[in-house]
Amino acid sequence: MTYPLVVGPDNLPVITDPRTAAEKPAMAVFSALAHANSPHIDAILDALGRALAGMDWNAASYFFQFLDSALGDTPAGDKWRDIVTFVNYFPGRGTVMEKAYLEGEAKGEARGEAKAILRFLEARGVSVPQEARDQIAGCTDLDLLNRWLDRTPHVQNVDELFVEDAAPAADRSET
Repeated sequence: MTYPLVVGPDNLPVITDPRTAAEKPAMAVFSALAHANSPHIDAILDALGRALAGMDWNAASYFFQFLDSALGDTPAGDKWRDIVTFVNYFPGRGTVMEKAYLEGEAKGEARGEAKAILRFLEARGVSVPQEARDQIAGCTDLDLLNRWLDRTPHVQNVDELFVEDAAPAADRSET
């Protein structure tokens, strides 16, 4: 015969001691989930954050993310995100780390595009003054960087790189 096991605030302890949370991290995570709406949640999350910080990173990061995903957009979830940062095992959930990763990835892509533009201009012997180098390297607009990259094979000087097309956008879309 099978008997369901139901877990909830009535049968899960409130774990506010970091040592207990470190010894039983899964139980501490369940405690946080079961007591997410209780007045003890801040103490539970603080203890869990301290406990996980001392664990093996791979195991801890899984617990970090699971709890972030499970608590979602709640006051407890906000508190948890204030406590931790981690690698994302649950993509598409909009976790803090996922947003930071995607932002970092976009910045990395922009840096790569800027680096390619500068290397291409240098290889072609086009002089790039420091002001223009800073403008290219500091740009984070991928569309603009791609336009500049497309222009690099054709420009004779760096100023031509920054000149926008003479035709208005509406005229360009008709051709």
